[in-house]
Amino acid sequence: MSKDFYSILGVDRGAPKDAIKKAFHSLARKYHPDNKDTGDEARFKEINEAYQTLSDDKRRAEYDAYGHVFNGADRGGGPSSGFGGFGNASGWQDVDLGEIFGDFFGGGFARGRAERGRDISIDIHVTFAESIFGVSRSVLLAKTGLCDACEGTGAEKGKGTVTCTACNGQGRIHETHTSVFGTLSSVRECAECRGEGKIPKVKCKECFGLGVLKRQEEITVKIPAGINDGEVIRLTGFGEAVPKGGAAGDLYVRIHVAPDEVWRREGSNLVMDVRIKLSDALLGAEYTVKTLDGTHLTLKVPAGVSFGEKLRVRGKGVPIAGGKGKRGDLLVELHINLPKHLSRKAHALLEDLKKEGI
Repeated sequence: MSKDFYSILGVDRGAPKDAIKKAFHSLARKYHPDNKDTGDEARFKEINEAYQTLSDDKRRAEYDAYGHVFNGADRGGGPSSGFGGFGNASGWQDVDLGEIFGDFFGGGFARGRAERGRDISIDIHVTFAESIFGVSRSVLLAKTGLCDACEGTGAEKGKGTVTCTACNGQGRIHETHTSVFGTLSSVRECAECRGEGKIPKVKCKECFGLGVLKRQEEITVKIPAGINDGEVIRLTGFGEAVPKGGAAGDLYVRIHVAPDEVWRREGSNLVMDVRIKLSDALLGAEYTVKTLDGTHLTLKVPAGVSFGEKLRVRGKGVPIAGGKGKRGDLLVELHINLPKHLSRKAHALLEDLKKEGI
């Protein structure tokens, strides 16, 4: 009777490759012969055979069309590894041996990744003016940082370090395991010295030899001029510290800009509304306006302006990043106040203008 490879792996017939791979990893760990609790050599060989077929597009298509597909190893026509193709490197494409068998061999396929501290994210709220011109804020963080008493070494000052006896100063532990594949060697970081090869002669009393401890730390965050609402500032190395030698994480600061009643932003330009009289719109006038940085300027409104027209004041907008002191412009949007009630004289004058086609 033909084997149902999908049933063996516990997946649907339309399962994608990643689901097949995930199912294989889980079952391979469970039924590997080296697993003393649930190891089953026959089941393990069956799982491997199913995976070799369903992970290959061509073989899977043939299996779906015709059922169980036999290869050279199945027919016994050539030398076999004893595990239905385990010895064939091409049959293990996209399979991470360290990921599958790490539980049995103590991480024997270690990659030597350096330990890194956890990242921290915080939110800071600023006013509209602070976002335009920049500001510095001090924040108090409760995080793991380097121990000041031992300066991160984990040793009492003046006591120094000694060679780690667990790894003989190598920083790594070499281990050899015997399995169905033969003798496998693995290397892992020494847990005693955390890969440094040395341990404190006398452990620091503050951090108990770890080199780090939980504490409150005040950090100054410089918010650059012209920052936008929702932008994130990254401070490298200001996150959580890790014991001896590991890189600290980063601090991510998300900026929230409060809206302003007068000002709004359009790229590198600042926009404000100014209301003017109808007569000033027709004849022209001068208005005094206060800028965002607190200074006053005289705004000349030319005769005959239209409702919603914008007047531009150069260099009074948002500071441009990398612009060496350059700024955008100030845009003043004009809104004309139309009188609700007219005197007889004003009404008569408008009637005359109307007759002239104005």
